[in-house]
Amino acid sequence: MRYYELMVIVDGDLELTEGEDAQSLAKAIEAIEAEGGTIASKLDSEPWGRRRFAYEINHKWEGFYVVLSVVTEAFNLDTADRILRLADRSEIVRHKIMRLPDDEAARRGLVGEATPADAG
Repeated sequence: MRYYELMVIVDGDLELTEGEDAQSLAKAIEAIEAEGGTIASKLDSEPWGRRRFAYEINHKWEGFYVVLSVVTEAFNLDTADRILRLADRSEIVRHKIMRLPDDEAARRGLVGEATPADAG
C-alpha cells in the first residue's frame, strides 16, 4: 500500500453546508473506496475552509480547500484523477494528488502494523 494526499479546491461560490462535499469530490472518494483504497482522514481531519487565491483562477478569487489522506495502490487513483479532471469547472477549481514519503506517512499515523511476508 502507498500513502497519498489529495488536495481539492472546490468553487467558493457553491453553497455547501457543513460536512457536505461537491458531487465530483464525492464521486472521486467513492471511486477510491470502490477499488480497495481508504480515505484515512475523511472523518478526523478538518477542511481548510474558504481561502482567497493569490491570483484569479477561472474568474474566481476564493475556494474551499479540502485535503484528504489516502491509503491505496497507485493504479487505484486513476479513476479518481479522471473524475476530478473531467469535473465541471464550475465545481472543482483545481486538484492535486501527491505521494507521501513513508516517513511522513508514519509521522501522520497512516502506517499500520507491518505484517511479515510468507516465505515460499
